[in-house]
Amino acid sequence: MKKLKLYLQRLLIASVAVLTLGVISPNHEIWTNLQPKDDTRETDIPNSSKHELQLGMEDSIFERDMFDSFPSIDNDLFTPAKEMAYLKFGSKIGPIIQNEFDDIIFPRIEQVIEETVALAGGLEKRRLAITEKPSGHYSEKIFHVTDKDSNSDLIRFHVRTEKRPQDGYFYNFHYHTVDDDFTVHHSLGDIYWSKNTPPKWLS
Repeated sequence: MKKLKLYLQRLLIASVAVLTLGVISPNHEIWTNLQPKDDTRETDIPNSSKHELQLGMEDSIFERDMFDSFPSIDNDLFTPAKEMAYLKFGSKIGPIIQNEFDDIIFPRIEQVIEETVALAGGLEKRRLAITEKPSGHYSEKIFHVTDKDSNSDLIRFHVRTEKRPQDGYFYNFHYHTVDDDFTVHHSLGDIYWSKNTPPKWLS
């Protein structure tokens, strides 16, 4: 008789699951009243194990959040630096110089930033950031690396439009550092434009 009752319960549960297109599944809480008190089908995991599993998941989420909150040179400096560069290039210049910039110039920019971060004692000790307003027209500024605590620049990355006789226009990428009061041009490389006058930045 007990087996028959159990069989009918399972048949009822399966039928309801089919008729409701799975909205009321076999694991739905409405079936808990139909199950015998000693029915262990609901779960084979002891309460203590459930608690430990929940705590473990909370710990892993907490650790991931803590990890994500740590300063990252990629997220805090490299990514916004490239974004500011392409914002300055605009839609007219960016697609033309993109490959050379990505392959040649930007890796050198990353190297300079890495060296500066190392000399500054790391992002854990210095809160460094990328400025958010590249200059337009034919002005040179791409972005600066600044110390957020002292509100002072450490590096200034610029690009100068140069017209060279017989050759045409070039973009000279360079940077200045606080170490020499931003007076010396440290070259990162050149990208050729053409013999035609290039568009203005941000255009």
